[in-house]
Amino acid sequence: MRTRTLGVHGLEVSALGLGCMGMSQSFGPPPPRDEMVAFLRAAVDRGVTLFDTAEVYGPLHNEELVGEALQPVRDQVVIATKFGFSFDADGRQTGVSSRPESIRAAVEGSLRRLRTDRIDLLYQHRVDPAVPIEDVAGTVKELVEAGVVRHFGMSEAGVGTIRRAHAVHPVTALQSEYSLFWREPEEQILPALAELGIGFVPFSPLGRGFLTGQVTAHSRFGEGDIRATLPRFEAEALAANLRLVELVTQVAGRKGATLGQVALAWLLARAPWVVPIPGTRRLERLDENLAAADLELTGEDLAELDELSASVQVQGDRYPEAMQKMIDR
Repeated sequence: MRTRTLGVHGLEVSALGLGCMGMSQSFGPPPPRDEMVAFLRAAVDRGVTLFDTAEVYGPLHNEELVGEALQPVRDQVVIATKFGFSFDADGRQTGVSSRPESIRAAVEGSLRRLRTDRIDLLYQHRVDPAVPIEDVAGTVKELVEAGVVRHFGMSEAGVGTIRRAHAVHPVTALQSEYSLFWREPEEQILPALAELGIGFVPFSPLGRGFLTGQVTAHSRFGEGDIRATLPRFEAEALAANLRLVELVTQVAGRKGATLGQVALAWLLARAPWVVPIPGTRRLERLDENLAAADLELTGEDLAELDELSASVQVQGDRYPEAMQKMIDR
């Protein structure tokens, strides 16, 4: 597996990371824990070094899973986790919270669940409008100085917020959704990251399965599958959005690759500091995704994909209204 460096602060990771959320939630019933422990260790054997989790995934269970799986190989991997949500007494997520005391408590819990003495990349999961971002960055800076955090990251943050945080403590990476299916970061986010020397970690680089060809107009999403609640996966929007799949599939056929491999290779070609984190729970899909790092797209291929993507107006919002309000733009 080739490596890349996120930003200008020396955080080297595999060219493709692994999003771990789906092992605990959001895509139907999670597989047995022992199977996912074995799966995560198999990913390490294949050269994956960046593993992405969060306090809120599960909640809490995903960090425990990742911690158990990666403890034997801790010094070989980069673990990214996130703070930024509040929970009730039963562990249910109740809103955002990035108060300094909340950050410190979250990090303490994450360290325990991850079975480690440091977090390699700590993201603010969602911007908290009630807490100045300078206070958030200042708290993370103290944690870096204490040695329990190595790098500061942000998720779904807007350019103005990123700049203010970066002025207090360097931001190593930003995580936001980005794919052939959703190209909004190109307008303001990517130019700002290039200017500031911040790496970019696209989540949902395959559009939550949309850019694998496995989702069709007849797909129905069951209980526990987040796609059942997302406007862009509603029947009418889905039927319209599948035009993009048809177009990109034609390119994949010519390249002797899968649709997903072309989508990931397109992302990798955007900049050398872009590191997608596709999520999967199956080894055959993991192997398919990792092979995208070796797929060469020519300038003509990339221009064609850009044009095809721009020709399809994606229907439906990314999230329901309440979740959409948590995005800082």
